[in-house]
Amino acid sequence: MAKKKTTKNVSAGEKLAIGAGLVATAAAGYFLFGPKGKDNRKKVEGWTLKAKGEILEKIEKLDEVSEEKYHQIVEQVVGKYEKAKSRTKKEVAEFEKEAKKYWKNIKRDLAKKTQKKATKVAKKAGKTAKATKKKK
Repeated sequence: MAKKKTTKNVSAGEKLAIGAGLVATAAAGYFLFGPKGKDNRKKVEGWTLKAKGEILEKIEKLDEVSEEKYHQIVEQVVGKYEKAKSRTKKEVAEFEKEAKKYWKNIKRDLAKKTQKKATKVAKKAGKTAKATKKKK
């Protein structure tokens, strides 16, 4: 008798959680280790790390990540830091410009990692289904 293949459907919530985590990881990586990462690490000050952390936290809370939402988050966080007297407008503008550039890389990386993670979840579900059949 032919064996019936069963796969676990990955819920939308699981997909969103995976996606948010991947975006956060990708963003952090590109900020510090991307093509300009060496220069960025030299320029990094405490406020930029804090701002990047805030951006990443807000991304993780999103149900759906899009370029528009990413840019809104960057602008919102940058707006907070523009008001501080210890930073020049030029520094803050450069940070905002640099942060917005990363969207294309984040989007590309997110697509690859989400697909890999979904494949792993499906394989694990298949193994679980096989084990359950054997017990019956």
